Amino acid sequence: MGLFELDGHVAVVTGGNSGIGLGMAAGLAGAGARVVIWGTSAERSEAAAGQLARHGRAEAMTVDVGDEQQVAEAMAEVAQRHGRLDSCFANAGIGRPPAALTDTSLADFRAVTRVDLDGAFVTLREAARQMIAAGNGGSLVATSSMSMLMGMARHYAYTASKGALVAIVKALAVELARHGIRANALLPGWTESRVTEASFADETFVRKVMPRVPQRRWGTGADFAGIAVYLASPASAFHTGDAILLDGGYASF
Repeated sequence: MGLFELDGHVAVVTGGNSGIGLGMAAGLAGAGARVVIWGTSAERSEAAAGQLARHGRAEAMTVDVGDEQQVAEAMAEVAQRHGRLDSCFANAGIGRPPAALTDTSLADFRAVTRVDLDGAFVTLREAARQMIAAGNGGSLVATSSMSMLMGMARHYAYTASKGALVAIVKALAVELARHGIRANALLPGWTESRVTEASFADETFVRKVMPRVPQRRWGTGADFAGIAVYLASPASAFHTGDAILLDGGYASF
């Protein structure tokens, strides 16, 4: 097999029915992987799986990553159905309207961390359990955010979750290396998705932020296809414990 070929590979992509997740799923399917898309909307997930069918093999499962039992059962089902699990992309995430610190309740905070942190942790844990049991190694990838590198005011739960994911990934890389399992995080910059659509529709936001993006455009899901294939494939066999920035140069401006 070539370095970037994924024939026989089985991948789970949470939040894979739109945005960054769909872009990663498309890249994986195009490289030959069997891609299992998880999402809370059965309709969107089935549509995404149908869209990917022209690239390769894809299927959809309705899973709320904030529900620990659902995640455990779904991950076990994937491994049992396909006989293996080679990579897992913990990408599902939500956001809430920005709120000042003094106006952010603990309930509001936990509504986000339930999915963005707890859900990602459980997803990675359950994927690791299946990979360890199979003994074939694997790749774990968490979608963090460029926001962990700078002060993103009024989004405390989101940035807390994304910063914590990088710390978790580094710990996973150390603990799971003996099982041949790699763990890395992605730090997307401003990218078109359901989480960012309100900001991108704000003319003031666009006028202030776009000039700071050297490439003068927002990222798209397709921009994450290549990195997904790389991290799932043998090409990244010695790459673990990293937080990879994909932001169109925003943080370097």
